[in-house]
Amino acid sequence: MISGNSAVMRKALLDALSLPAFILLFTMMGFGSLARGAGFGAEMAAVASLLIWGLPGQLAMVELTATGQGFIAIVFACSLANARFLPMVVSFVPAMSRGRSTRAGMLLDAQLLSINSWAVCLREFPHIEPEFRHRYYVTFAGSILAAAVAGTLLGYHGAVLLPAALVLGLIFVSPLFFALLLSAVPGRAERFSMLLGCVTIPVAHYLFPSVDLLITGMVGGSLGFALGKFWKAGDAD
Repeated sequence: MISGNSAVMRKALLDALSLPAFILLFTMMGFGSLARGAGFGAEMAAVASLLIWGLPGQLAMVELTATGQGFIAIVFACSLANARFLPMVVSFVPAMSRGRSTRAGMLLDAQLLSINSWAVCLREFPHIEPEFRHRYYVTFAGSILAAAVAGTLLGYHGAVLLPAALVLGLIFVSPLFFALLLSAVPGRAERFSMLLGCVTIPVAHYLFPSVDLLITGMVGGSLGFALGKFWKAGDAD
């Protein structure tokens, strides 16, 4: 078990720089390029990465802005795209064991959470003493967030150098990396959810293309959770 502030922070930085920070750096370069094409300023693009901190919500903001949608519609779309973080926060806080005690501190912790930090921390927490898990989380999450903002600015200012096909390819890197990362998270429910999501998404996209991701998450996630619980109960028997 890893303990001590310096050892935990060193591990968090090494884990972030081993791959996740670079994945987000390149992914957010694609977002920065799209944000510039939609007419956003560099500062606004960076703030979007910092505050929305979820690529689907950020892409929804860019797309709706480019089509001339109103402010309320954009806020609603970004909120709906990031609604998936609510169950993630609920499941993550108990695993972190000890965190901030104030409401403002807990809100800041929730704001820092992303799919990458959620998956990596759940994978690494069993190897870290409970009292140091919060420090690991803040260090790791802060590192990859800084990389995302830097990538946004790099992509924004280098947009003229990036062909459209490369921009779309960069954006696809992050979900592909997350799928590989999720497969290593302990627990059958997570793996079942990912596999069932892969099966569900083609059907959902064909039948309901406007809400395909929402349907895939609800169906794949719910069935994966149920199968994980059923399998666990069978092992107990």
